[in-house]
Amino acid sequence: MCLTQQQGWQQPDRMKSPPQSWPAHMPIHPDAFCLARTAKALQAHWQLMKQYYLLEDQTVQPLPKGDQVLNFSDAEDLIDDNKLKDMRDEVLEHELMVADRRQKREIRQLEQELHKWQVLVDSITGMSSPDFDNQTLAVLRGRMVRYLMRSREITLGRATKDNQIDVDLSLEGPAWKISRKQGVIKLKNNGDFFIANEGRRPIYIDGRPVLCGSKWRLSNNSVVEIASLRFVFLINQDLIALIRAEAAKITPQ
Repeated sequence: MCLTQQQGWQQPDRMKSPPQSWPAHMPIHPDAFCLARTAKALQAHWQLMKQYYLLEDQTVQPLPKGDQVLNFSDAEDLIDDNKLKDMRDEVLEHELMVADRRQKREIRQLEQELHKWQVLVDSITGMSSPDFDNQTLAVLRGRMVRYLMRSREITLGRATKDNQIDVDLSLEGPAWKISRKQGVIKLKNNGDFFIANEGRRPIYIDGRPVLCGSKWRLSNNSVVEIASLRFVFLINQDLIALIRAEAAKITPQ
């Protein structure tokens, strides 16, 4: 039943009295108040009608017409930012400050280690090109990854939290049998590459074992095998030819 159509409901005069006086009016006007209703129930009913502007003495404000409809953007424009209080969150500011310090520390650490990035690791796909660039001296190419040698000396082994090396062989496959520093590859001034074994296990070069403390010359397309991990050593012939030519100019006749 509609709120305005209750039986015996007469709003204009009787309901203008405060709700606290309703219990006194109910026995006096039995024709207006239903016997089944209490003063509390009438008050709740009256408040509900007032909330929805259903009382006869209430008027609903009409919505503005035309282009003067106030939306959220208009309401934001009417707000004076200078009158708004700047609520500072000290906990949030502290967390942001700590995060900013951590990021700056990581950036400084990366900048300090930039010169140590002598070997780049590229994922090998079917579309990868074996061509060298003008900075790559040689490539140690495996089944999963390839290591680009861009300095005259690089270390090979198994990287750990406390031991950082140039060529982490664990990226290629199982490397728990490989020493943390298994070997070193060096480029001599005459353009020859040599590998020195500094680990406990032997390094096989084209099937020949190189024991701990020994070294062996690497040629182009040499097969390097370390603890069942097999690589092919590729030399940038053009760049090495330039290095040999420069070394010949410097060497006195």
